[in-house]
Amino acid sequence: MKQSVNACAWRLAASSVLTLFALHCHAFELAGKSTVEHRQFFSEGVQGQDKGQSSLILEPELYWEIDDSSDFTFVPFYRVDSLDEERTHGDIREALYLKYWDDFEVRVGVGKVFWGVTESAHLVDVVNQTDAIESLDGEDKLGQPMVHFTSIQDWGTLDAMILPYFRERTFAGEDGRLRPTMPVSSRAIYESSREEKHLDVAFRYSQMLGDWDLGVSYFQGTNRDPYYRFNGRELQPYYAQAKQVGVDLQGIVGDWLWKLESIYRDSDDHHTGMVGGFEYTIVGAFGTVWDIGLIAEYLYDSRGNNAQSIGQNDVFAGTRIAFNDEDSTEILLGITQDLDNQDVYSAKLEASSRLTNHLSWTVNGWLFENDTPDDLLYFARKDDFVEISLEYYF
Repeated sequence: MKQSVNACAWRLAASSVLTLFALHCHAFELAGKSTVEHRQFFSEGVQGQDKGQSSLILEPELYWEIDDSSDFTFVPFYRVDSLDEERTHGDIREALYLKYWDDFEVRVGVGKVFWGVTESAHLVDVVNQTDAIESLDGEDKLGQPMVHFTSIQDWGTLDAMILPYFRERTFAGEDGRLRPTMPVSSRAIYESSREEKHLDVAFRYSQMLGDWDLGVSYFQGTNRDPYYRFNGRELQPYYAQAKQVGVDLQGIVGDWLWKLESIYRDSDDHHTGMVGGFEYTIVGAFGTVWDIGLIAEYLYDSRGNNAQSIGQNDVFAGTRIAFNDEDSTEILLGITQDLDNQDVYSAKLEASSRLTNHLSWTVNGWLFENDTPDDLLYFARKDDFVEISLEYYF
């Protein structure tokens, strides 16, 4: 399956290059970034994996302005990893043709679409598949083949997507970290007889209502979140069909930012999920130019301990500090506490700043505490790590 995905990615890249030569380009821009990254784990993995993991990443972005109403963007991605051969991988994050006229837009190719407003989880974000070997928070996504129509009207914005090809989630390999005791197999199981070629659809309506932003979405197709089945000594991902209705809401009330995401999903099981809370910003804290955000969110899943995702009855609390300096320095600290098991929690750190106009640094850290063997994240109890990245923008 990995070979077929890579072959598909190369075919997409080749078709993108051919498209470039076929277009009469008015403007051409090359940008992007390259990254040197190192993860240092505090201890060996549960299966004896190494404590150090280094990577090189290249992510260029090529942009062509075809005419006054159309353009083409191409964003390939490639990582070389020192520890995990599954984390050495490439992807086409975007190979997207955009045409717009009056109040309508159409995008065709490979793209990324983000839905969601909350900090600790993005329940309504169902268009793109998670690139799970890239980061732990699930915010890195694989490029999704799509035909995407957008209508922007006074009564709101309507998005409609046809998604003709499904991307399987990436997982760490035998030598990788942050993986279950038994590595997830690359041999996936599908409910649909068409497997990854099942035709999916997604819709979203969004509108600003005063100080509030409202979004209502619907998805029908192959569930991006896999279930897991044991087949002998193999742990296989199972991709069921799903129908999902989602609502996201965000409102600004003074210094308060209120957020809510909620879904109902009919798949291999039926469940309701919700994450909601607030971020209160202290502007000019302590007589400085700093802005300090205080974040609190509650996560709920009606499946309880049967959920195959985190956040079934958890609280997230954190703080975001924006130093408002010329280097755009920011720090985010947060902790997620399981309310059913007091000994289960995780903490994260995100910090970043610029060194020059082209060079920046990022520090991420995760800490896991878990003494409950039947908890979903029990396998990560020895995977505490700090990740340092140096990014060059060109």
